[in-house]
Amino acid sequence: MTSLIACLSSGKGTWAHLSKVIEGQEWDNIFLITDDFGVKNFSTEKKVEYIIIDSNKFLSEIIKDIQAQLENKIADTEVALNLISGTGKEHMAILSAVLKLGLGIRQVALTPDGVKEV
Repeated sequence: MTSLIACLSSGKGTWAHLSKVIEGQEWDNIFLITDDFGVKNFSTEKKVEYIIIDSNKFLSEIIKDIQAQLENKIADTEVALNLISGTGKEHMAILSAVLKLGLGIRQVALTPDGVKEV
């Protein structure tokens, strides 16, 4: 198993996709990068940890916020990453933070055959 890091932000229908990714596999940890709206309105039966960001901040600040909140929480050398939801700015911040933490990534998504690496 591995940890899942996913962006939980804007995008029509992306929350349903993300719910199925979360439920579709066993994960060591699930980190959802979102804002206060996502924390208040997204629900899943699995245990998740919310990484709270303010997308109005500068990109460099968002990267530091994500890094600080993920620091020392992932024991593996790589993570599963889902960026189906969100904006380019959020995606850049997540990718940068994960790579600066020295983690490799495997992109995962819901496919007709279940949750798969893409």
